[in-house]
Amino acid sequence: MIQNYADALAFIHGRTKFKKIPTLKRMRRFLAELGNPQAGLHYIHVTGTNGKGSTVAMLRAMLLDCGLTVGSFTSPFITRFNERIEYNATQISDADLVRLTQRLEPIVAKLDRELPTGGPTEFEIDTALMFCYMAEKRPDVVLLEVGIGGLYDSTNVIIPDVSVITTVGWDHMKYLGNTLSAIAAQKAGIIKPGVPVVIGALPASARKVVAQTAQRLGARLYEFGEDFAALKLNGHGLRAQLQYDGGSIHHGHFQLGLAGDYQVENAAIALTAAQLFLKAIGVPLDQAALRQGLAASQWPGRMEIVNTTPLVLLDGAHNLPGMQALVASIRDDFADRDVYILVAILADKQYDLMLGELASLGNVHLTVTNFAGPGPKRPSADLAAVADRLSSRYPIHVATNWQAGFSQVASQLSAEDVMIVTGSLYFISDVRRLFDD
Repeated sequence: MIQNYADALAFIHGRTKFKKIPTLKRMRRFLAELGNPQAGLHYIHVTGTNGKGSTVAMLRAMLLDCGLTVGSFTSPFITRFNERIEYNATQISDADLVRLTQRLEPIVAKLDRELPTGGPTEFEIDTALMFCYMAEKRPDVVLLEVGIGGLYDSTNVIIPDVSVITTVGWDHMKYLGNTLSAIAAQKAGIIKPGVPVVIGALPASARKVVAQTAQRLGARLYEFGEDFAALKLNGHGLRAQLQYDGGSIHHGHFQLGLAGDYQVENAAIALTAAQLFLKAIGVPLDQAALRQGLAASQWPGRMEIVNTTPLVLLDGAHNLPGMQALVASIRDDFADRDVYILVAILADKQYDLMLGELASLGNVHLTVTNFAGPGPKRPSADLAAVADRLSSRYPIHVATNWQAGFSQVASQLSAEDVMIVTGSLYFISDVRRLFDD
């Protein structure tokens, strides 16, 4: 019986995470029982190995500044579950979350009884909650971030106005496949007949799969570097100023609110998707509003500045492509500074390769640690064992608990140094609480 917020979260988190056979049939049945709350709304559907959340954050800020009402669904959360479901950049209230979970509970119980493989998973419940909430709020657009993959993701039950694939890289191979082509095929599953699709600079094998899917479905492809482009103008600046060309904007100059070189491509994708969406719903382009929104964009845990002197950043580089993007940013923005890094990574990631990327930087002082992890089945990796095998310019330190590691690293910093806490987003979530007070 769900009576309060704690009960609602316990109900949601108590559900199974995955089923053996991927299918959308269960999700469609679940939504049908709820009266198909997903119907009749406008959507921008966003997938990708990395960059989904940042792209959604930029789209949200830009479209709000264009005067639209905007719903969003993102994952994972950094501090509170409610972050995942937002209307006009405001989190769903505890009361609404409890009320809607109470509405879902008897239907979940019914499907548990009636379906051979049991009722909805945790993420299917998250998604249904969001659709029910958006059906009540009726925003002009819902920015829908895919959980994992795309083809069988529980969000893939809608026809969007624009589809977005930010990146394709190595992550979630257990569920998506062991080649970039296989992973790309899962992400290309969100492409719908006749719906424009915006893509980042994808590896050749992944691009081929996405392009073939788009062609087969008659979906116009807008590709970074081909149909639109962005150029960073301020060299080693942490927050990029960029020139964007695409759609109706020629040599447009924009300032990014989000830090990190990898946000240049995400911003270009967001600008292109925003233009396509505004055109689809017949709203005139307001370049000044887009510029204002992009400059104001915030997204927790992605090159997030939590202290300025010395500079302390939190970056959830939680997989190999994410870590490679962080390393590129360090090389570009902090080449002349000492960078102290505290890192903890989940054991189901490519943590040896990720650590190797960091150790390759000549100006990095690395401290490895661990954290509790999201549950017993997803522990923190033993980075100390990997550190013994890596060569690095400075000795790699091991902190047996991250709190002591954080204090130890922070105490070494001079005003000119940089500290970056990175690795799992769950780890970033734990560390971020130090700065929430």
